[in-house]
Parts: sequence; C-alpha cells; structure tokens
Amino acid sequence: MKGTLKPPEAALPRPPRAYKRWASALLFAAALVASGWHLGLDFGRLVSGSGPMLRLFRAFLSPNWPYMLKVLPAVFETIRMAVLGTTLGALMSVPVIFAAARNVTPNRFVYGLARGVMNVLRTIPELLFAALFVALVGLGPTAGILAITVFSFGIIAKLTSEAVEAIDPGPLEALWAGGASRPVLFGYAVVPQVLPAFISYTLYTFEINVRAATVLGLVGAGGIGVMLNTAMKLLQYDKAASIILLIFAVVLLIEALSQSLRRRIA
Repeated sequence: MKGTLKPPEAALPRPPRAYKRWASALLFAAALVASGWHLGLDFGRLVSGSGPMLRLFRAFLSPNWPYMLKVLPAVFETIRMAVLGTTLGALMSVPVIFAAARNVTPNRFVYGLARGVMNVLRTIPELLFAALFVALVGLGPTAGILAITVFSFGIIAKLTSEAVEAIDPGPLEALWAGGASRPVLFGYAVVPQVLPAFISYTLYTFEINVRAATVLGLVGAGGIGVMLNTAMKLLQYDKAASIILLIFAVVLLIEALSQSLRRRIA
C-alpha cells in the first residue's frame, strides 16, 4: 500500500542460521557429557541400586501414626525457632537496608561496607553457621535460632535494599526541595513505599526458615531435625516417615497462611 513506511532491512535482527543453532546445541550437549564423565556420573549404578531404593521406599509407606503425637512438641519448637530467628534477623536488617541502598546513602564507604556484609552472610550456608553456633553455645535450639537470625538478616537486607533503590523518587525529591529533614524524608517518602515489600520478604523468609530449621536439627541445632536424624540413624523408617509427613503438613499450612498475608499486604 502506498505511503506505508517499511523499516530498512539492516535494522531488522537476523535470526541465527541453522548451522549455528545446531553447533550451539552440540557444544552444550558435549559440555554436559564431559561434566558428567569428569564427575564420575554412572547411570548404571543408579539402575543397579533401584532394588534397595524401592525397599527403602516401601519402608517409608508404613508410617507410625501414634508417634506423631510425640513429635508435635519438637514441631512447635521448630516453628518457634523460625519465628524468633526471622524476627531478630528482620529487626537487625533495618539499618543495613538503607545503608545498602545507593539512592539514600551518598557515602560510598558505608554503602560498600553494607553490601559487603550482606554478600558475606549470604555466601556462608546455614548449616555452617549452625555448626559454628553449636560449637559456641552448645547443642539445642539456641544455635538454630542464631543461625536462622544470620541467614534472615542477609536475605531480608538484600531484597529490601533493592526495593529501596526501586522506589519512586518523586516524593523524595519533592520533600527534599521543600527543605524537609532526613528523618522526615525517610518517614514520609521512603518507608511507606518500602514497608509492604519488607513485610512480604520477611514472610517469605519465614517460610524458608521453617524448612531450614528442620535441616539445622541434623547438626544438633534443635527442633524436629534432631528426631528425624535419630530415626534415620536407627533405621526406624516408620518413625522417620511420620516425621516427614508431619513436616510436610506444617510447611504447607504455613506457606498457605504466608501467601494469604502477602496477598493482603500487596
């Protein structure tokens, strides 16, 4: 049709040629095969071990239902560990959240220090923190709470500081132009925009910590994981199955409640 403007052919991206796509796919497949060979991946051993694996799976199909009543106190202890650890980590992260946001922290040293602390804490696994705290304060839930606190601090500070950097600068600039003090800027321009994200990330971290508290018990950091580790070592698979089913039900319930709260906040 006359008058229709057509973009120049050079401006349109050209699709990759067929041989390039095949070459990329072959290189990726070769990298996978080489990685598996280097790591000693043996699918034959997986097939030959399917018999014992099926026997173990059948052992887990007969849980000890009355044993669940004995496990409930440890489940509540695990939840309390997650609640305390998440709350302490969230409170400790508040000053670091703003220090690690470039748009509200002009000091480069403070910004770099806050970012460095967050990166270090997020790099170290929770199990390592739990083992260190077990050596420091001994076996029990205190070590688990401290490990969860450090983990929560790192992840909440990281996610919320990025939310601070993504806020609408309009209210901040308007108050700044009007001569508002720094506390007023934070209280009226930054906090209202960031608070929903902070609460949402805290609830999300709590969901993760309920699962993590179970795993931390494997190194003696309290909670239901201690009983699960004992049952597995003693080959009491019926008790282990009961514990796993109870953990599964608790995790689903907490996740549903957390998602409902996050939807209301959003």
